Amino acid sequence: MIERWKTSARRIKGEIRVLYLAYKDERVPWYAKVFAACVVAYAFSPVDLIPDFIPILGYVDDLIIVPFGIVLAMKMIPSDVLEDCRRQAEQESIEKKPSNWFVGGLFILIWITLALWISIMLYRMFK
Repeated sequence: MIERWKTSARRIKGEIRVLYLAYKDERVPWYAKVFAACVVAYAFSPVDLIPDFIPILGYVDDLIIVPFGIVLAMKMIPSDVLEDCRRQAEQESIEKKPSNWFVGGLFILIWITLALWISIMLYRMFK
């Protein structure tokens, strides 16, 4: 059972890379790009909709929400684009491991800004 989960996790991780590449493709409709960007951002975000420390429910987003978002995003993207992106992701994984510290830092900055904004709004509301 654990091996099956590991295999599934590797496949999902690869599909997230495919979504990222599809997001950058000009043949993808704008609404699919927006949804794909949200799924990729959520998948790599350190902040979860349901915190992991909540028993059982904490992992619902990792086990259900992210895979469901990936499947839904892939249904919005034309199949020929998905095949091209899968080939490109496979080629890139053979050549090098992708890393983008700028994008990672940008997501962290966005979450910090959002947390500060919410904190300020709550402080003003309960002051």
